Amino acid sequence: GKEAVIANALIAILTIGGQQLFSVFTFSCPCHVGQNLIYGLAFLGVPALILLVVGFALNNQTWRLVTGKRSPLQEETTPNRLLQCKLICFVLCSITGRALVAPVTWLAVTLINGSYYVCAMSEYVSVHYYGANLNVTASERRRILAVFPCSQLVPPELSRARDEVILLLRYQSQVAGWLLIAVVVMTVFLSYCLASCFSPLSFLHFRYWSSYVHNEQELFDEATDQHSRLYAMQHVRKFFGFVPGSENVKEIRIPSLREWQAISGLAFLKQVDKEHYDYSLLHDWALKESADRKYLKTDEDS
Repeated sequence: GKEAVIANALIAILTIGGQQLFSVFTFSCPCHVGQNLIYGLAFLGVPALILLVVGFALNNQTWRLVTGKRSPLQEETTPNRLLQCKLICFVLCSITGRALVAPVTWLAVTLINGSYYVCAMSEYVSVHYYGANLNVTASERRRILAVFPCSQLVPPELSRARDEVILLLRYQSQVAGWLLIAVVVMTVFLSYCLASCFSPLSFLHFRYWSSYVHNEQELFDEATDQHSRLYAMQHVRKFFGFVPGSENVKEIRIPSLREWQAISGLAFLKQVDKEHYDYSLLHDWALKESADRKYLKTDEDS
């Protein structure tokens, strides 16, 4: 839907901005044999991997897939393994597609920029870019190539060869970046085409279904917030003797030291029976204890 397109666009824009700031303030090629490749690939791959993990973690569908269990209503019917596998594959593809937006954007922008690739690959350029008359050993050749990303360390007689090497590596990096963008665009387009071809819904019916799912989730979130607030209010009222925000409070309840201790501290979600949980220590106290403790009259009427 439009919301997904806007969200993906915002993720891509933020990733591009973050990459530019990251390059300006943190990247500095070591220009040393053996270190350039590790450093360059680390700046290419590690942020992309982190963005991929964050993309999975921020998607609600990930946690729904991980924590979801089969409904008791589904257990009464014969499970359709093929349909279940198709559903899981569809959800995984949807989650992965959304999670890949940021890392692919990072890789594409980084490759088009070229700095990381130049740093990583400088010492592996073919020998003829040095000049034919340079008589050095292989290890010395790699050492010279490794300093090419740092122009201030390159001997004056090799400045032209250095410029040629940098241009070649930038060309390779930018071509790889644009190829990555082209492959991603074609993959996304073909995926939408295949999904539309195999969809059982017509175009307008699909738009209605998307609108319904979006509205249902919004209403469910609103109801969840209101329901949990009202439910929690019952427990708070039992502990303090009044509802927060009430006018003309006649009396308040004075909790005992034991009750304060009972609702303080750390607690895990606790299963009460097969169908219910205690969500907090206050919830547990409210369900187990009576509230026949000391009450204090307020002087609002005086």
